Amino acid sequence: MAATNNKMASAGSGEGFVYLPLIAGWLVPGAGHFLLRKWGRGSLLMLSVLCMFALGIAMQGKVYSDAHDILDMLGLVGDLGNGLLYIASRVLGLGAGQVQVTTADYGTRFIVVAGLLNIISAVDAHNLRTGRKS
Repeated sequence: MAATNNKMASAGSGEGFVYLPLIAGWLVPGAGHFLLRKWGRGSLLMLSVLCMFALGIAMQGKVYSDAHDILDMLGLVGDLGNGLLYIASRVLGLGAGQVQVTTADYGTRFIVVAGLLNIISAVDAHNLRTGRKS
């Protein structure tokens, strides 16, 4: 029991800002893992999130900009999980049009799930940094 507490204390008392992998991982997919030198995991997460987001945009999916009801709020939270991808898509006007094709609904879900996966990966990077996970 004491060895476990010492291990967690030494992992959590490292130098630097503890929340940096969390914030970096949210802004840029996989960046939190890259900061922790987890190259394989970071590359897979970056590739997954970027591909899902790009496929969603290619299917003319909707990127939520405001919320009128509870489902739109949940979609907006999922989209905000994409970090800088969300900001870039809003600036470039991607995903802002009306849904007119059948695949657009699937594209919207791809974009939301990419954001949720990015949030999970950022929290994973934070847990690795604090020593909760090895």
